Amino acid sequence: MTGPVQHAGMRASNLALVLRAIADAGAITRSRLATSTGLTKSSVSGLVTDLVAGGLVEESEAPPSRDRGRPGTMLALDRQGAAGLGLELNVDYLAALVVDLGGTVRYRHVATLDNRHRPPAEVLAEVASLARAAVAAAREQGLELSGACLAVPGVVDGTTIVRAPNLDWADVPVELALPASAYGLSIENEANLAALGELWFGTPTPRDFVHVSGEIGIGAGIVVDGELFRGAHARAGELGHVVLDPDGPPCSCGGRGCLERLAGLDAILADAGAGSRAELEQRCATGEEKALAAVATAGRRVGAALASVTNLLDPDAVVLGGVFAALAAWLEPAVAAALADHAARPDLLVSRLGPDAAVRGAAGAVVRRVIDDPATFLGGR
Repeated sequence: MTGPVQHAGMRASNLALVLRAIADAGAITRSRLATSTGLTKSSVSGLVTDLVAGGLVEESEAPPSRDRGRPGTMLALDRQGAAGLGLELNVDYLAALVVDLGGTVRYRHVATLDNRHRPPAEVLAEVASLARAAVAAAREQGLELSGACLAVPGVVDGTTIVRAPNLDWADVPVELALPASAYGLSIENEANLAALGELWFGTPTPRDFVHVSGEIGIGAGIVVDGELFRGAHARAGELGHVVLDPDGPPCSCGGRGCLERLAGLDAILADAGAGSRAELEQRCATGEEKALAAVATAGRRVGAALASVTNLLDPDAVVLGGVFAALAAWLEPAVAAALADHAARPDLLVSRLGPDAAVRGAAGAVVRRVIDDPATFLGGR
């Protein structure tokens, strides 16, 4: 059994090597693919044949060249092949999004609703309903979903939501009735996925940055040398529970004076006397002093918390995401001033993905898995 196992492992590794090289290049010939991977031309030819047959790579005619000889064919990711389903369960909305193998969004749906104080089973049933609609939309476009990833506002372990304070959930197992797929369902913290979404699809970032997800809760995704940093217990980035005022208001985590109680969306709306985020943005846009003051106060508090993070981790940049991206025109100056007051001067960037960062990251995580492990996808067909 030793020989065949080794052979299968080598083939899986080489399939991944070739597919990653094609993804990185965008479009590449077989000969250049052999050079870049170090594999023989015959090996590359056999692997490419399998990837084309499996719907992961497509061939097209190379553009005209001055060089003599027969023009080669170009290899690129097949955007009608495997696709990833991203799902997000957050405090005040649910989302579903499908991306193809090249990362293009092919379907998106967001449902706005307050999930606090609702039974987990009821909320998860609605997530499953959104997922089924996304699956149907993908099939109509001829896409084959290779798996799904669910972003949640809390700590996860496998397919269990261990703790989601803003939902008042603890030890909630997640089971979604989805069609069989190569990679099944995975679950990840939404702030982590938002950082990955930014890394893969969003604002051009350095390889070391912190992405701040501002919603009702506040989380941070930490990227070090181009890789997500989760910490020893997968709890890194709980920025919302950094204590700014030990005597401050009680937090859902059991502490007091946490950042999200002082600068999360609920806190900003309360300080501004606004009933919704849309109202807050409209009042800021018209220059209303109370709304601007509330946003600026939140910005100073976020900046103070981020100063500790940046002084500890020394990232090249901080990316403001979620509602903080929507409010950036009025919030960013206060964040920058607070960082400077604490001798912390990372580049301060604003997310291009905004509230879609986490669900884009979730869908992207599935697609990246196909590229990193095409053998599993091909074997499951």
